Amino acid sequence: MKKRFLYLIAAIIWGIPGFIIALKGIRAYTVMPADELWWLLLITAAVLAGFILMFRRIVNRYCALIDAEPDKTTILHTFPLRGWILIVFMMCLGMALKFMPFIPAEFTASFYSGLGPALIIAACWFIRKFF
Repeated sequence: MKKRFLYLIAAIIWGIPGFIIALKGIRAYTVMPADELWWLLLITAAVLAGFILMFRRIVNRYCALIDAEPDKTTILHTFPLRGWILIVFMMCLGMALKFMPFIPAEFTASFYSGLGPALIIAACWFIRKFF
């Protein structure tokens, strides 16, 4: 496949989980009492800002790796091996968190509502590079 489409694949791999995670975070916010919302929103903003800064560097690194590939390449060259391992680890961690009863709803609301949009923004950076 043309290396240009690796950006689109990366956007899908980052964007779909981002959308799912953001929805879970928003759903968790709907059961929060109104008096707790202000500090949860502050935590969400901090999580979002932190992940955006982190993902910006990662996206730039992955885009540089894709740019260095020949014009025709395979889907495996979308991310380095370490990136694929990290994706699998994060998916497993997310599934494990889902089944842990001691994770409070406040964590889900604030963390997921920050992480999800950050992943979506990172996916948009990949889409922009695609075009």
